[in-house]
Amino acid sequence: MPFRVTGMDTKTADIQELYDAGVHFGYSRTRRHPTASPFIFITKDRSDIFDLEETNKRLATVREFVSALSQSGKQLLFVGGKHEAIEIVKEAALRVSSPYVASRWIGGTLTNFKNIRKRIDRLETLMKERDEGTLAKYTKKERLLIDREITELLARFGGLVKMAELPAALFVVDTRREHTAVQEANQLGIPVIGLSSSDCDFSLVQYPIPANDTSVRSIRYIVDFLASAYSEGKKAVVNNPQ
Repeated sequence: MPFRVTGMDTKTADIQELYDAGVHFGYSRTRRHPTASPFIFITKDRSDIFDLEETNKRLATVREFVSALSQSGKQLLFVGGKHEAIEIVKEAALRVSSPYVASRWIGGTLTNFKNIRKRIDRLETLMKERDEGTLAKYTKKERLLIDREITELLARFGGLVKMAELPAALFVVDTRREHTAVQEANQLGIPVIGLSSSDCDFSLVQYPIPANDTSVRSIRYIVDFLASAYSEGKKAVVNNPQ
């Protein structure tokens, strides 16, 4: 059954749908990273065009990996801080109950996770106290400062509350822009699934998806495909309990 971005169970992507979503458009030939060359079908009007057959093969491999990840109960961290990706990444991650970073990547999020987790714990404690009304013991000025702290912590770490330990893998939109996240994952041996355009270094990504990483339609198609694959893994566990 061809993939649909409406949330249906997926098996494979569909070449025509990839084309319609503009997945095949890369950047200009002058911006091409050497490692992207094997994924380029042709250069037209000075712009690189991805080989959608190759993209489709990579999506099939990624789908199997993500589904297996989910079936084993492991977490996939969604990362996408560029303007075009923020809402798409956040919505998809929330839909499958996965942690996400849909803002500027905070250095050390992975490599210094112990301290990052302390900040997340602080956020959860403050929010719990606020919800339970126990902040009433503080002065009005103190409560204002606490509210500001909660707002700041939510902006930085709100998407990571569900991440009690390091994720099993990262899914990154635009691996060139999110190079710090990719570097940290590589340093820790955490596999990276990367939606990467022709200006990205594919040698840093264990599961590359060569595709347009700027178009909203392309990003949404790929992100929803990954989210659906992750969801499939969860359903498989529910339908076939051991």
